[in-house]
Amino acid sequence: MSELPVQRWDFDAPLWDQCTFIGRVKYYAWITDPRLNFVSTSCFHQAKHLRTLYLLGMEPAETNKQHLLFAKRLYENAYHPDNNEYTRKLGRMSFMAIGNALTLGPMMTYYRSTTAVVFWQWANQSFNAFVNYTNRNANSPLTEKQMGIAYVSATAAACVTAIGFKKWLAKQASPLIQRYVPFAAVAAANCVNIPLMRQNEFLGGIDVFSDDGTKVGTSKLAAVKGISEVVLSRIIMCAPGMNIMPLIMKRMETRCWFRKATWFHAPFQTLMVGGFLTVMVPVACGIFPQKCGISTSMIERFEPEEYEKLKKFCKGKVPETVFFNKGL
Repeated sequence: MSELPVQRWDFDAPLWDQCTFIGRVKYYAWITDPRLNFVSTSCFHQAKHLRTLYLLGMEPAETNKQHLLFAKRLYENAYHPDNNEYTRKLGRMSFMAIGNALTLGPMMTYYRSTTAVVFWQWANQSFNAFVNYTNRNANSPLTEKQMGIAYVSATAAACVTAIGFKKWLAKQASPLIQRYVPFAAVAAANCVNIPLMRQNEFLGGIDVFSDDGTKVGTSKLAAVKGISEVVLSRIIMCAPGMNIMPLIMKRMETRCWFRKATWFHAPFQTLMVGGFLTVMVPVACGIFPQKCGISTSMIERFEPEEYEKLKKFCKGKVPETVFFNKGL
């Protein structure tokens, strides 16, 4: 690796324009690359240490631009943007494609079995509950009781939806349409899992900031907006794979060798769904900016008390828009 002269730059500034969809997709493709799951823990800690040294102007003399870019990539992959805490590998967005593929593939293969439906919905929602907790707005912590209620509620919602759709469609629909039961259940569960895992943001509001990063107040309305966008992006994330795979499977099952090789169906769907998710994770994350904005006029209309606090903090000079971390 050739050394390049290091010009001082803002380590935490985005490399691509986060005001554009393409810029956000490029950024998330960079930090959600599944290959980052195979980087050792010590490398992530070294990346954080190099970031700290660079911000203090004390980085090693041999540090070059490539070192800094790799450190930035690892840091933003593994450390939470709100509290800079190290996150577990299974909860990172870089593991999203792998984790969901391992649960969605079998779920879509064994959709005819009620026992399999319940098991794989439980497995999928257990994984997603951990991801949702990891990528929450960290300034609104949950108690163990709240996490337990959220986890049980989301899993129950997924299982009830899946079983209900399965029984109804078994009598009303063709075998092809019945293959869409897993997607309906996953979509319903996301509408329950994410809001419940982040319920404190609804109850107490989340911190909102001025454009320069100064905290100016809290807002429940901001929480509603941010969580709604996350729910929608998660459903979009899994939609292509879970909606196209039934059509692919129908076509593949017309081939005698594939129809006989039933052992291959689950691995095949797992790999295919994993491929779809590898593309869709950065696309879905990039639909809405992570640094989300909300008009203070909306806060004034729906949260007059919070607006008055904001107005008092800003000494009457209230910004038109305040910003917050919507989470992923």
